[in-house]
Amino acid sequence: MRLWVGLGLAMSLAVPLVAQERGSWRPASKTAQSITGDVTFNGERMTINFFSLTVAEIRPLKTDEVLAAFDGADVTAGAGHLFRLSIPGDKRFLHKNTLCGSDETQWMATFVAGKELKIAFFSNAIPPVFTIEALGKSENLCGVYTYARY
Repeated sequence: MRLWVGLGLAMSLAVPLVAQERGSWRPASKTAQSITGDVTFNGERMTINFFSLTVAEIRPLKTDEVLAAFDGADVTAGAGHLFRLSIPGDKRFLHKNTLCGSDETQWMATFVAGKELKIAFFSNAIPPVFTIEALGKSENLCGVYTYARY
C-alpha cells in the first residue's frame, strides 16, 4: 500500500514540472526577439513563430546540468528538461535567421522559473553533455534564448 501511495505522490509532483513549459511565451532576450519571436508549448507540440513541430521530452535536467547550461539560473525556483526535436537547417524564422546555421536542430534544453523560460538549442544527433567544460567547447550549442510568460 505504501508503494502505491509513494508512486502516486511522486507522479503528482512530476506532472507540474513537465507542464511548466506549457503555454505561450514572448521573446525577452534580443536573440529571441530577432530569431524566434513567440514560442508556444502545447503537449507534444511546440510552435516557433507559427512553425509547429513535435517535441519529445527525454528527461529532466539535474541541478548541475541546469547551472552549466543556463548561467545565473535559480535552480531552487524552477526545473529544466531535455527535449528531442527536428528543425531542418534551412528552416528560416524572423529576419531569415536559422537556429543552428545550416545544421539541423535536434535537441532543446529548457529551464522554467516563475514567468521566465530559457531555451538552449543544439545540433548533432548525439545528446549534449551538460557540464561547463563541455558546453564551453561545444560546437553544437546553437544559442540560448529567454522568454517571458504572456
